[in-house]
Amino acid sequence: MDVFDPRVFARGIPHDALRRLRDADPVSWQDEHEVGSWPAGPGFHAVTRYDDVRRVLRTPQDFSSWLGATQIRDPDPADLPFIRRMILNMDPPEQLRLRRLVTPAFTRRRLERFAGTVRDRARTLLEAVRGRPFDLAREVTDDLPLQNLADLLGVPPADRGLLLEWTNRVIGYQDPEHAVPVHDAGGRPVNPRSPAQLADMFGYARELTTRKRVEPADDVWTALVHAEVDGERLSPTELEMFFFLLVVAGNDTVRSALPGGVLLLAEHPDADRRVRADPRLLPSAIEEMLRLHPPVLTFRRTATRDVDLAGTRIARGDKVVVYHVSANVDERHFADPFTFDPAREPNDHLAFGQGPHLCLGATFARMQMLAFFAELLALPPVALHGTPRRLTSNFINGLTSLPLTWAR
Repeated sequence: MDVFDPRVFARGIPHDALRRLRDADPVSWQDEHEVGSWPAGPGFHAVTRYDDVRRVLRTPQDFSSWLGATQIRDPDPADLPFIRRMILNMDPPEQLRLRRLVTPAFTRRRLERFAGTVRDRARTLLEAVRGRPFDLAREVTDDLPLQNLADLLGVPPADRGLLLEWTNRVIGYQDPEHAVPVHDAGGRPVNPRSPAQLADMFGYARELTTRKRVEPADDVWTALVHAEVDGERLSPTELEMFFFLLVVAGNDTVRSALPGGVLLLAEHPDADRRVRADPRLLPSAIEEMLRLHPPVLTFRRTATRDVDLAGTRIARGDKVVVYHVSANVDERHFADPFTFDPAREPNDHLAFGQGPHLCLGATFARMQMLAFFAELLALPPVALHGTPRRLTSNFINGLTSLPLTWAR
């Protein structure tokens, strides 16, 4: 049961295979076979049950983000020291030091200041496609989180297209629609996410940092540039890596969650009617969307020592990949897990992670989803008008096309 190949996920979430793994082999060995121009890897343990995924995420002393970073594919050894400077690829206590520095930049007051703009922007984008068939991903939800993120970071309007270009380069490298093949002098494929291939992004981050030092504003990037705790500040490299993280994660998680939630409503008209009849259900409905369509499919850790997980012996140095998309529908934890219940309580899904790496941008993501769906549900219901197209990825649960029409 191959749950590694990104082409498997392009055909739809392999829920049957994941269920069989949860039942019979919850920590299963997966081969990293060659995919297209990408070479084979050493393989990994796929963790599919809720309790085991939660344990891995909450015990960095056993399952490290730092040793091999957090993507399934091993980075180039030459890139690893640089990649380890990103908070996503750190372990405590260093990770906690950085989190303590950056958390004040994401104050609720600063985020909620954008709520009205986000809702107005969502209304404008939806009104532009009202009354005709449209592609939600390409005409609405690719643009909305990008503009919101640019506002949050203080990126000028003229530069916002760069954010989308960088996101597609990093997230879409496995997808034939987005990938731009890059090869070295010997003709071997080069990871488009490597620092050498993202020099333009890091250069822009340095320029933006310089601008915010001279012309501070009430935005997250100004707050990060000037952040200081006990006399300590973010280094230039740390700022560059935060820019990378915010541009990619801050854009693509919401870009994936919005069409995923709309697809769920279109596929579950009874749930759609329930939320329309009682708007107080919207916050819990959004949590249910995140559970059933988590923006991130998987994350990788590396075992720091020989350890037992669900009866499987994992050797020091082995790759361990947690499947959020499987844990969130684990029958051992969620009753009727494939039922879209807008009023589900409790709903302790793992869409935004768990433990020390709980997503910093979760509040902003939820705020954008609330604003968007409040506007969408004020309009007539939508129905599928073609076949959705999924991103070819074993990392991001993306929809690159969602053709819809307005139900009559």
